[in-house]
Amino acid sequence: MPFRPFGALRALLPERWARRHPVVPVVRLSGAIGAVSPLRAGLSLGACAPALERAFGMKGIRAVAIVINSPGGSAAQSHLIFHRIRALAAEAEVPVLAFVEDVAASGGYMIACAADEIFCDPASLVGSIGVVSAGFGFTGLIERLGVERRVHTAGKAKAMLDPFRPENPDDVARLKTIQADVQAMFTDLVRSRRPALTGDPDELFSGAVWTGRQGLALGLVDGHGDVRSILRARFGDTVRLPLIEQARGGLLARLLRRREPGAVGIAAIEGALAALDERAAFARYGL
Repeated sequence: MPFRPFGALRALLPERWARRHPVVPVVRLSGAIGAVSPLRAGLSLGACAPALERAFGMKGIRAVAIVINSPGGSAAQSHLIFHRIRALAAEAEVPVLAFVEDVAASGGYMIACAADEIFCDPASLVGSIGVVSAGFGFTGLIERLGVERRVHTAGKAKAMLDPFRPENPDDVARLKTIQADVQAMFTDLVRSRRPALTGDPDELFSGAVWTGRQGLALGLVDGHGDVRSILRARFGDTVRLPLIEQARGGLLARLLRRREPGAVGIAAIEGALAALDERAAFARYGL
C-alpha cells in the first residue's frame, strides 16, 4: 500500500479543515409572512436575514437550499426576502434550490421564485399568484350596542376601510387599484423567474393554487423530491446539509415571556390568537 503522509496528517486535523465533502447549507422558512402578533413574529426580512447571511457566507459551499412551508402573507416582506436571497446568491455566486413542503402559496411562492430551481412533493400546494385583502364590518354590531363611532381625519382617505363604518365604494375602488399594482408586480416577477411557464395566463395568475404534480406540468416547479434526496443525487451521498437556524424572537418578546405577574397571561392570549390566525392561513389550502 503506498504511503500517503498527507492522508495521515488530515486525520489529525479538525473536521472543518480536513473534510472534502460538498456542503449545501439549508435554511428553513416556515409560517405566515409578516407580523403575526407583537409576541409572535412571522416570516420577515428582519427575522430570516441573519440565517440567510450565515448560509450564503459559509466558505466552500456548492449551493444554498431554502425549505419553504408558507401560505403567504405580507407582499412587501415576501418581496424583500426574495430580493435578499437573490442579492446574496449573486454575491456568493452559488445556485439556490427551493424545496416546498406542504405549501408555497402567494408570498410563499414569491420567495420560492428566488431560487434557480424549485422542487416539491407531488402533493404539495404551489402558486396562488394573486392578491387578497380581507376584513370584517361591525357597523350593525356597534349600533345594537349603542356605540357611536367618532373618527376625525385630515385627509379624506385616511380612514379608508374602517371596519366600524359603512363600506365606501371609493375606498373599495382605491383598494382595487392598489391590489392591481401589487398583482402586476407579482406577475412580472414570476414571469421573469419562471420563463418556461405553460398554460393559460388568465388561470395561472388568477390566484388559483395547484398541486405539485399540476405545478410541474405548468412550469411552476422544476421537479419532485425532498431536500435530502435531491441534494444527495446532485452532489453525492457525502453531501453535508447543515441547518442554519433562525433566531427565535426579539428582546421584547423574550422579556415578556418571563414569568412575571400578568405577562404570562398576556403572552398566552397573544400566542393563542396568533396561532389561530396562522392556522387559518394554512386552512385556506386545506392544511
